[in-house]
Amino acid sequence: QTSVVSFGYKHGIPVDVDLLFDCRFLPNPHWVDDLRARTGHDPAVREYVMTQPDAGAFVAELERLLALLIPAYQKEGRVYLSIGVGCTGGKHRSVVIADELAGVLRRQGIEPRVLHRDVDRA
Repeated sequence: QTSVVSFGYKHGIPVDVDLLFDCRFLPNPHWVDDLRARTGHDPAVREYVMTQPDAGAFVAELERLLALLIPAYQKEGRVYLSIGVGCTGGKHRSVVIADELAGVLRRQGIEPRVLHRDVDRA
């Protein structure tokens, strides 16, 4: 079972993740008045995040990395793999990138469990 969890660093890093990716380098929708109250589930937030110059490249590099690592973990007999994606509050960027990673995994034939741990926290 592969899982993807989005989270906010200000709420603590999940203790049980095997791979951890930080997307705080992407511009924060929190500072855009129209987007602040929305979450990464909102199409406007997703568009804002994914149209940033580095967002697509980041997801593409993660796709390449996961294509290498997941078979290696499976070869070692790992049954569970947990991937953490964090941003400051866990409400915007990490939600979008975690959903993108879930899509990457699906294209690789893996149906992940997705958890947005902090999306509804203040």
